[in-house]
Amino acid sequence: MIAKNPHLSLVSGLIRASILIFFGILMFSLIPYQSFAQIPEGIRTVRPVEIDDVLINPGIGFSTFQMFNGDNHKANQDVLGSADLERYRNDMNDIRNINHPATTLAYFRILWKVIEPGRGEYQWDYIDELLKLAHAHGQTLILRIAPYKRQANWDVPSWYREMVGNEREFRHVKWVVDPEDPLYAGCFGKMIRELGKRYDGHPDLEAVDLSIIGWAGEGGGTELLSTEAMQNLIDPYIESFRKTRLIVLLHGEKANEYITSKAIVGWRQDCLGDLGFWADEQNGWTHMYDYYPQAIANYNMQDAWKKAHVSFEICGTFPSWKKSHRYGPDEVRYIIEQSLKWHISSFNAKSSQVPEEWEPLINDWLKKMGYRFVLRKFSYPATVRHNGKFSFQSWWENKGVAPCYGNYVLALRLVNGDHEIILPTTAEIKEWLPGDIVYEDAVFIPGDIKPGIYELQIGILDPLLSEPRISLANEGRTPDGWYTLDKLEIY
Repeated sequence: MIAKNPHLSLVSGLIRASILIFFGILMFSLIPYQSFAQIPEGIRTVRPVEIDDVLINPGIGFSTFQMFNGDNHKANQDVLGSADLERYRNDMNDIRNINHPATTLAYFRILWKVIEPGRGEYQWDYIDELLKLAHAHGQTLILRIAPYKRQANWDVPSWYREMVGNEREFRHVKWVVDPEDPLYAGCFGKMIRELGKRYDGHPDLEAVDLSIIGWAGEGGGTELLSTEAMQNLIDPYIESFRKTRLIVLLHGEKANEYITSKAIVGWRQDCLGDLGFWADEQNGWTHMYDYYPQAIANYNMQDAWKKAHVSFEICGTFPSWKKSHRYGPDEVRYIIEQSLKWHISSFNAKSSQVPEEWEPLINDWLKKMGYRFVLRKFSYPATVRHNGKFSFQSWWENKGVAPCYGNYVLALRLVNGDHEIILPTTAEIKEWLPGDIVYEDAVFIPGDIKPGIYELQIGILDPLLSEPRISLANEGRTPDGWYTLDKLEIY
C-alpha cells in the first residue's frame, strides 16, 4: 500500500474549491438581477397595518337577551310570555349598553302561546316588529319558540291544553304535556312550518334555535323520545328552514345524530361558566368539567363549527359569578379559554353587566370569538388598461376561532372624484377558517371607465346592499366602511 501525503491532498482540495468559486462568481455575474427578484417589476405590494380594537361584526360576539342595544332592562329574563312591544320604544339616539358590549345580535326566547294564541291564529305582526326593531338597532334576531315552561301560567296555548287535558306529570319532570301524543308534533310542528314559510331567509333573522320539548324548550328528556316522535318534532325545522341557519341544543345523542344527518346545523349550550353551581347536590357534577367536553365528543360535533355557528348561554349572570360564586380573573379566564377551544361564535350573557375589573378579559375574548379578518398583504399591477384583466394576490389571516357563516362578498372599489365602480370577486368567505388564507383572483376593468389615477379600496360587503358590512382589523377604514389600499392607474 502506498501512503498519501496529507499536505498534498489539502493543497489539491484548496485548488479545486478555488476553481469552483471562480466559476460560480462568473456565472452569477451573467444572470440578470431581475431573475432573483421575488416581487416582479411593476407589481405594487401593500401591507396594511393591523389594529387591536374590538370589532362589532355581524353574527358574532355577545347578544342582547330579550332586548336590543340601548334598552338596558333588568337582566336574566327567561321566556317572554306576552307580546309587549312598548318596553322597546326607547330613545334611538342612544343605543349604548351599560357595562355590556355593543352587539349585532339580539336573542329572543318566546312562548308558543304568544305566537299562536288561537289555533291557526299567528301573531306574525309581533315577530315582524321584533325584526324591524333589530334592524333599527343594528342587530339581527336569533329566535327560539319555547313550547312551555314549568309554571302553569307559562303553559302551552290554552286551546292546546283544552285538547289534551290538565295532566302535567309524565315520564320526565320537564314535560308538562305528552310529546309522544301525535297531536303535539302535529300542532307545534305546524306552527314551526308556518314560521318557516314566512321567515326563512329573512335578512334580519340570524338563526332559529331548534326547540321541541322541555322547560323553555331546552330539550329536557329528549333522550326518552321514541324515534318516531323525535323525528316528527325535528322535521318541521329541517324542512322549513333551508336558508336561515338552525342552531340545536346538544341534548340527546339520537336526536343530534338525526339532525346532523339531514342538515348542516350549529349547536348551542346553556350554562357556560358552571364550575360548581350545583356540585354539592350532584356529587360534584358540573357543565364545564362533566358535560360539555363529553357531549361534544360523544355527539360527534367536534368539527361542526367549520360549517355552522356555535353559541353558549351564561350560567347565572356575571354579577352572580362574582358575588355568589366568588369567581375571580382566573376562573373567568378558564371559562373563556374553554369556550374558544370549542370555537364559540356568540354568547348570550342575559344582558348582565360585566364587572369593571373583568372588562380587559372580556375584550380579549371578543377579539377571538367568531371570525376576525386581518389583511396582511395585497399585491397588484400598478397600471392596468381599461377593458383589461386586473389580477391581484392577497394574504389574509383569520385570527378568530371560527369562520364567517354569512354570504358576504369580497369586493374592490375604484374611486376617482365622484366616479366609483365596485368590482365583486368570487371569494368564498365562509371557507376562511382560522389561520392564513391566500386568495388570488382577477376582475375585469370596464371598457367605458375613464382613464386616470384611481384610489383602490377593498371591503367585505352585504350581498343585498352592496355596501361594506364586515370591519377588518386594519387601519385605513373610510367613513363608509371601505379600506383604502393605494393608487391604481388605468389607461
